[in-house]
Amino acid sequence: MIHTVGPVWNGGTLDQDDLLASCYRRSMELCQKHGLASVAFPAISTGIYRFPADRAAGIAVATIVDALAAAPAVTRVIFCCFSPDSARLHEQALAAFGSPCAD
Repeated sequence: MIHTVGPVWNGGTLDQDDLLASCYRRSMELCQKHGLASVAFPAISTGIYRFPADRAAGIAVATIVDALAAAPAVTRVIFCCFSPDSARLHEQALAAFGSPCAD
């Protein structure tokens, strides 16, 4: 199991966007290194760390889309959303890449 700790939101002035993207990117690197075919991500940092959920969803999806090229072993990525709002935000971010959402 791979654990990723995301950044605490401090108004966006301390490179939180880059730090959050790094969590997803590094996770994908580890998946590739260990030959994992699938991975599931929660909405990292959007709970107690207060990262804005809409911003985090966009960063998560964009980073994963970019990282997939360097991680061909990964054939399935799940965004594990624990609220309807989080799911909607991830679906919107995925739609921007032309990706249909699946259950």
